[in-house]
Amino acid sequence: MSAPKPSPWQRRWQERYEETTGLFGTEPNEWLRSNAWRLSPGMRALCPGEGEGRNALFLAGLGLAVTAVDFAPAALARAEASAARQGLRIETVTADLCTWAWPEAAFDLVALVFLQLSPDERAVVHRAAARALAPGGWLVLEAFAKGERLGCGPRTEESRYDAPMLRDDFAGLRLHALTVGTVLLAEGEGHRGEATVVRLLARRLG
Repeated sequence: MSAPKPSPWQRRWQERYEETTGLFGTEPNEWLRSNAWRLSPGMRALCPGEGEGRNALFLAGLGLAVTAVDFAPAALARAEASAARQGLRIETVTADLCTWAWPEAAFDLVALVFLQLSPDERAVVHRAAARALAPGGWLVLEAFAKGERLGCGPRTEESRYDAPMLRDDFAGLRLHALTVGTVLLAEGEGHRGEATVVRLLARRLG
């Protein structure tokens, strides 16, 4: 059976990664980094929509067993090459997050970092991400927030989030933080400038 044809959205991202190296930089997301003290070696981490691997490599460097998922093979190839250069191990999966068979109760951390999803896609992915957490597992999310667009982020509100939306999406988890504010992003050329973001930290209790 032949593989399904990539969607226009998938082709667009594949082309962006083919044309640009380090699109979102090489340093991990700051919200993720600030919560790294909650993690310990041997934990299992999932990085959906991971791109070139900046967050996955950071977590692998902490001793976590990391799975990185993205639908752009060019991005994951760079992640694998970077891991090899740094002597790290990560598992990569080329898949569309909306149709991927997400493992359930399998990860101690799920890091959702700047995923740009339509409302229908968001509902599917967020439900799956919550189910993927093992008991005691953490969910760390940062996304562009609805409202005035500042220096960077999606130009339309379709793929931006707000706090009530995320509170509903992750109602089955215990919320530890849910904030909206303005930050100055310096994550490669893709995320550079002032942005209004929403940050969430939640945990599965059982």
